[in-house]
Amino acid sequence: MTQPNTFSFTAGALVLLLALGLNGCGPSNSTFPGPDETGRDTPFPDQTSERDRGSLFSGVKVFGGKSNKTTASGIGVNSYLWRASLDTLAFMPLQSADPFGGVIISDWYQDAAIPGERFKVTVYILDQRLRADGIKVAVFKQKAATNGVWNDAPLGADTASELENTILTRARQLRIDSVQQ
Repeated sequence: MTQPNTFSFTAGALVLLLALGLNGCGPSNSTFPGPDETGRDTPFPDQTSERDRGSLFSGVKVFGGKSNKTTASGIGVNSYLWRASLDTLAFMPLQSADPFGGVIISDWYQDAAIPGERFKVTVYILDQRLRADGIKVAVFKQKAATNGVWNDAPLGADTASELENTILTRARQLRIDSVQQ
């Protein structure tokens, strides 16, 4: 009775997985939204070819034929809302900014004119279109206690919506500027 060679099977499976994983690697032709050499805004192009739709690893079909769903690769949010959000929050330090997920998180900001109070903002860009409901803002406020511990503090009811309106106004301005050029 002969034993199967488990080492060669494991090594073969590992090589196959490695080959499939590396198949997706290669040079990127990505372009990022924003002004080009002429100053005009360039949104992400649809870089998904007909061959790649409904496929995995560029041509290996999953569950057969083509997909009816058209998907675009690249940024999943509106570039005007993204840029307007960054412009509006430029005075605050950023903790993270994810252009693919559409989330911008600021770090705590403390105004020198108001000691003992700090703010943090999270912006969610929800759509690829420039729409009023395509953005959601959450604002957090803390006050320093006498012992130096920061405690959550109430915030004005309109603060988040005023910030959303400021971002939307800037996004519209960026859109108009790009059309006029």
